Amino acid sequence: MLSIVVIFASRLLLVLLFLPFSALDKVLNFKQSLAQASRAVLAPWPATLLVLAGFSIEVVMSLAILSGVADRLAAFILAGYCLITAILWKQFWRTPDFRLRGESGGRELFWDFMKNAALAGGFLMLAFGTGASGVRRFVDHPLRSSHPYSVIDESVLQ
Repeated sequence: MLSIVVIFASRLLLVLLFLPFSALDKVLNFKQSLAQASRAVLAPWPATLLVLAGFSIEVVMSLAILSGVADRLAAFILAGYCLITAILWKQFWRTPDFRLRGESGGRELFWDFMKNAALAGGFLMLAFGTGASGVRRFVDHPLRSSHPYSVIDESVLQ
């Protein structure tokens, strides 16, 4: 039972940023979310689609990771989401005051970018596992669950 709690808590910590916090923020502050999305696209309707797509990804993929249903594919999608949002909205390289030393607003964006990249790495480990053979298993069966709450070691069965 303890192992199931630990696995659930680990997965919860990975998705906690998205569900409930970021998804809820998109609902409570929809106008601000649209303004942020409008920096990536100029027309209002694509910005609305970006916000709705982000909300859907955050909720559905987080629930898939927590439930263990198609969790590897969900983790792969969230990894991509983290990297895309880092590139679109954490552009530390564009800030005029990016410095590693002293006062720098760009450095805060740099750390946000790196946090997104690190989170993507955690999701990729969830998608592929910790060994090279996990990539092949994912490519062969991307919808297959990792069965995170099983107390039987599946690697013994394969």
